[in-house]
Amino acid sequence: MGDSPASGADTVAAIGEFGLIRQVTEGRPQPSTTLLGPGDDTAVVAAPDGRVAVTTDALVEGVHFRLDWSTPTQVGRKAVAVNLADIAAMGAVPTSVVVALACPPETPTAVAAELLDGVAAEAQRVHVGVVGGDMVRAESIVLTVTALGDLGGRPPVTRSGARPGDVVAVCGRLGWAAAGLAVLSRGFRSPVSVVNAQRCPDPPYAAGPAAALAGATAMIDVSDGLLADLAHLAEASVVGIDVSSERLTVPERLVDVATALGADPMHWVLTGGEDHALAATFRSLSDLPEGWCPIGSVTAPEAGVTVDGSPYDREPGWRHWT
Repeated sequence: MGDSPASGADTVAAIGEFGLIRQVTEGRPQPSTTLLGPGDDTAVVAAPDGRVAVTTDALVEGVHFRLDWSTPTQVGRKAVAVNLADIAAMGAVPTSVVVALACPPETPTAVAAELLDGVAAEAQRVHVGVVGGDMVRAESIVLTVTALGDLGGRPPVTRSGARPGDVVAVCGRLGWAAAGLAVLSRGFRSPVSVVNAQRCPDPPYAAGPAAALAGATAMIDVSDGLLADLAHLAEASVVGIDVSSERLTVPERLVDVATALGADPMHWVLTGGEDHALAATFRSLSDLPEGWCPIGSVTAPEAGVTVDGSPYDREPGWRHWT
């Protein structure tokens, strides 16, 4: 797990489930939407809208993170970020999260506590309460977070509302996490700004509700890669999408890293996942909120997702189960 073996007194088995729960929950602030926090069989949270947006993601050690690459705190933050980005992609405002931690009994107490400290830290960034969860034994560390969100009386922004002629736009970083993965995979740990983008994303949480208020017709969280996720949106909306490469910004830092590694930085921008930017469609350029950048257009049905009018000839993004 990247840490030296803990003594028997410093493991989760020694402190026990309830001891660890007390350690990581006592003194944690809760927002006003938390009516009843940790300590009972369930939490109770307010749902002012009368509906609740819900999502869940699991991060598995060795698949989604490595503790020789990331600190436990970074892993905890990432577990929350990937969920809150999904809430934002529906146009909702996150309100609370619950977390389930599965780990081997010999896991150092400090590692488990830091994982959950990271969960709390990312939640507090957007005034979200960590209202409960579970802890169980497992062969490896698995951190599962469920997030809840409030739609504020608005309809959810789904993937199925795009129409030909709409503008395609993005908000947030693209390609940084992919570049960071490439750096880490080569055994390097710098540049830190790039590596940290892979360790812990920085989604534009407020951009989702802003897009909903501006009339976004469809929206999605970019978790598997821009082209791959736009393909999901295009399929749900029964449209095509064309991305203009000249509208995509390749940051100088990514160019430098790509040059050093013999890679193509535009490929990272087009296909790299785990940055958790947001992609959405709007009726016109004038509808784009601050921070959203146009990158293409919605085209006729069955056109697929193209780049500069042509199919992309490389893998468009992450594929699960491969």
